[in-house]
Amino acid sequence: MKLKLALFTCATLVLAAMPIAVLSQDDVRGAFLVSRPKEKSATNTNTPPRTSRRRPKSNPGTAKDPKSSAGTTGPSESTKKTPPTTGTTSKNPDPINKQRIGLGLTLFSRDSNGNAVRTDPTKVFQKGDGVRVLVETNTDGYIYIFNTTNNGSPVMIYPNAELDEAGNYLQAHVPFEIPSSVGTEERLRWLMFDETAGDERLFFVITKEPLPGVPIEDELVSFCAGNKGCSWKPTEAVWTRIQSEASQPLKTDKAKQYGAPQTQSEQQASTRGLGLAKDDPPPSLIMMASSDTSTLVTTLDLIHK
Repeated sequence: MKLKLALFTCATLVLAAMPIAVLSQDDVRGAFLVSRPKEKSATNTNTPPRTSRRRPKSNPGTAKDPKSSAGTTGPSESTKKTPPTTGTTSKNPDPINKQRIGLGLTLFSRDSNGNAVRTDPTKVFQKGDGVRVLVETNTDGYIYIFNTTNNGSPVMIYPNAELDEAGNYLQAHVPFEIPSSVGTEERLRWLMFDETAGDERLFFVITKEPLPGVPIEDELVSFCAGNKGCSWKPTEAVWTRIQSEASQPLKTDKAKQYGAPQTQSEQQASTRGLGLAKDDPPPSLIMMASSDTSTLVTTLDLIHK
């Protein structure tokens, strides 16, 4: 069985075994949601779905501010207050309240009417069921998704040369659907379960800077050279680094109630590049990395029995 981004076989989606640091749910949830803007982004239903996730281009001579085009708000580098200097300073001082990189995941399943509803990842799925994952980060960065089947060789399924112009740039609190709810066909809007058995593991990698040695955008397009279904496979060095990051402890918060439908604002935000606000539903699963890392790696198991 081979996992594909648009359509693949699975049966049960569960959080894979990983180190979990103890922290109260309110602390994790608060740390993740505090950077959401108070007000919703302006919604224009006539805006076409987003088709590119390439990193924003900054103007020469100006500071790069990725949030300027996002649906989020926050102080720019030029407006942030600089703490007063003292008689002595360290060579590389760390910010007093350094933001920890966080990842939110929400699993949706397709109900009898074809609508998306929040679903417990430990639910046992049946043949014909469909699921979708909504990804949200609390910082601008890059998302990579790798897959292994039955603990086999890893394959990168996102970024993809045929999707989003081979880009993988995410803006803080602007959600990302896997797969997209605006796919051209029903089968492309859901991850479908069939009768074929096999254990799948998804590796979600969130980084503040692009991963060295991993092609994205034009480099990935050139690598695939128009070959449909092209999949890049990480080198041993790259994969060793990802597995090492996956072993790092995370602080986590998991929802206890499910069954609520996906909101209109969530769907529009993910398809049109808008930011979620504080009063929008939080992710079902929130993970926070330590304050001294710029990379977060977590895994989801898709177990088909």
